[in-house]
Amino acid sequence: MTLAGLWLSFCLVFLLGIGIATGIAVNPTWSAANDVSTGNVIVETYAPLGGFGRFCAVVVALGVIANSIPGTYSAALGCQVLGRYGLAVPRWAWSCVLIVVQLVLALVGRENLLVIIQNFVALMGYWVEFMVFIVLIEHYWFRNGRTNLDWAGWKNKDALPIGIAALASFLLGWLGAVLGMYQVWFTGPLARSAGPADVGMWVGIGFTVLSYIPMRYLELRQLGR
Repeated sequence: MTLAGLWLSFCLVFLLGIGIATGIAVNPTWSAANDVSTGNVIVETYAPLGGFGRFCAVVVALGVIANSIPGTYSAALGCQVLGRYGLAVPRWAWSCVLIVVQLVLALVGRENLLVIIQNFVALMGYWVEFMVFIVLIEHYWFRNGRTNLDWAGWKNKDALPIGIAALASFLLGWLGAVLGMYQVWFTGPLARSAGPADVGMWVGIGFTVLSYIPMRYLELRQLGR
């Protein structure tokens, strides 16, 4: 039911976005509105509907705010799992702090924050694959995919890996990403020789996988966990 609800809601918004993006390419009025701001183009696309169109534009704007709520809640959880000091702060307090941070960023960067976020999100996309491969290798290679895990020991430091191998291979993965990234503000040497083309994700995954396995064996041999 969750998957069906998300799928239907995402499809509706994605189709609207595709329609608006297509219209920007052929409609001068929409294109001019888009040059002002994303919100302006939303208002312009609903303009033919009159008052109802303005109401729809408000609903879309409120939808953006509502869509940030799950991310804010997840970020509060992330703050709590940083350690016992983060856990000592109530989750609602972390949420309030994060909302204040979002508000300040929105007010200060309202003129050019979108471009910064677009470039920053493109940069953030690299790290996910490195982390996924580290977890998969740890679970299926070093732990043989076993399911009898001690779930109660998730915050017991003595029951967890030190993390040296994971951190080192993660940083090496980032080195590969930098060498192969093709972004608006930086093009790595491997990306230039590849077209240019963005090969940062694939190079980074290769660096991560090839480095994590031997370093994890060494970590287990020297530290025992």
